[in-house]
This record gives sequence, structure tokens and C-alpha cells, in this order.
Amino acid sequence: MKPWPNFFVIGAGKSGTTSLYHYLKQHPQIFMSPVKEPKFFAATAQKLEFNGPGDGRVIPKTITSEEAYLELFADAGDEPLRGEASTIYLGSEGTAENMARRVPHARLVAILRHPADRAYSAFMHLRRDGYETLESFQDALDAEDERIQQGYYYHWHLRSRGYYGRHLKPYFDNFPREQIRIFLYEDLSDSSEDVLAEIFRFLDVDDSFVPDTSARHNQSGVPRNQSMQDFLTRSNPVKEWLKGVIPERLGHRVISMIQGGLISRPELSPFIRARLTEDFRADILQLQDLIQRDLSQWLETH
Repeated sequence: MKPWPNFFVIGAGKSGTTSLYHYLKQHPQIFMSPVKEPKFFAATAQKLEFNGPGDGRVIPKTITSEEAYLELFADAGDEPLRGEASTIYLGSEGTAENMARRVPHARLVAILRHPADRAYSAFMHLRRDGYETLESFQDALDAEDERIQQGYYYHWHLRSRGYYGRHLKPYFDNFPREQIRIFLYEDLSDSSEDVLAEIFRFLDVDDSFVPDTSARHNQSGVPRNQSMQDFLTRSNPVKEWLKGVIPERLGHRVISMIQGGLISRPELSPFIRARLTEDFRADILQLQDLIQRDLSQWLETH
């Protein structure tokens, strides 16, 4: 029988999850699914149908067959840790219960970013990829409820994806607390080596291993050249050929350097950030109690 994965990075999106996936992938005792975000536990908890601009890219990368999902880990060999990272798992209805039923002993890791900053980064990501036609973040927030009703994919759910207390509670209800570790985006940004060592200890692998963290993955912003941005982020024959001849980590560093100079990052309006923070206040307090960590800095509005 093919082995199930035994740990998951469950989110949040635009909070360093992609970077964490690549850092974990470097560890010699960890096997990460070659498909990032297979979405299996969300897709088998509910039917996923999305109708937003560019959402057609999501469906082919979604694994709904148990056999196909387990095949992702067929090459794990003797590596004791088998994992995957799907940001959709945080806040997708029924996913925590589905995961607990199939892999009750799995360990879970989540990286959380201030929900207002996460929402803005998600908006800028959609702008970066040419799918968001609204230039105003506020306009996109105002359009969110209607877009959700129309069946837009989760990355269009700018505000609603930030209610981490609500979204994490099902995991704490279905998994023992000792199987869950929650980190903040600031932790990974400011002390990546310390955070990674702590995650490695949590996963019971060699915590002296230091991965290459020089590349910034999945950066958001407004592209100065949309054609070049599309080349970097979308599948094309040239890029697929380059993947075969350039070592993966070198390729990521090159893309990181190119993308860093290719996109601009307008600042989030302090007024909008403060107002969103007030919207999230009750949930942040719930989250604070749930993860047993002081989040008072997240509640500051000045």
C-alpha cells in the first residue's frame, strides 16, 4: 500500500507558504510532493468549481483521485517525512475533518500574516498575473462578496480568507494540539533559520540542516512588463525546457532576482489597513487565545 503523507503546510496564502515549501523540500529527510498545492483534502471534502478570471488554471492542478494523490509520494523512499503544502486547506469547509479522518496522526504547520497585509498581497498577486482588472484595492474589497457568490476561486476572497481564528478552529477541534504548530509571517521574515530549525524539531528531523533561503518565492506587485511576468509565472515550452537544464534552486534564485526588479509594490493605504484591522479584531482575539500567543501588535491601527 502506498504511504500517505504525514505532515501538511496548511496556509495561509500570501504568508510565506510557497517559500516554506521550497525550504522544506531541501531537507534530506523530507520528501515534499512534487506538485505544490494538490488540494486533495479540500477537493474530496466538497466539489470545487470556480468561475473567476484565470480560475481555469486551478482545476487541472487539483488532485481528486486517492490513487493519483498517493502516487505523488511514491518516490519518497526511506525519507521519514512526506508532506505537501496547500493554502486552500485553511478555510475550506470540511477539509480539517476529512484530513483527520484519513491521516489522524499527521502534523500540521501554518504561517499566518496580518490579515489586512495578506489581503493586500493577494490583491497585488492578482494584479501581477493580469487577472485583476480593478486598480483600487478598496474596489476589489467591495466586489468580494459578489465575486464569492459568482464562484470565484479562494485567492479572490481577500477579506474572508483572513479570519484565521475561525479557519483554524476546526483543526484544533480535530487534531491534538501537540500535532499543530503556528508561526507568524514576521517570524519567517526576521528569523528564518530559527523558525526552520523549530519546524525541523517539530517534525523530528535533523534541525542542524540550514536550507538556502536566498530566493524570494511568489512575490506580489504590479509588473512593469506583463509579457515578461507571464513568462516567469505561467507554463510555456521554453520555461519547461529550462527547468530540465538548470538546477531547481538556481532557477528559483534567477526568477527571484528578475521578478524583484520587474514588479513595483505600492504601499497599502494606512486608512484601509486600519479599517480592515478593526474588521478582524474579534477574530484576531479568538486566534490569540487559540494559538496562545500575544497578537497585540496586529491590533494596532496607527
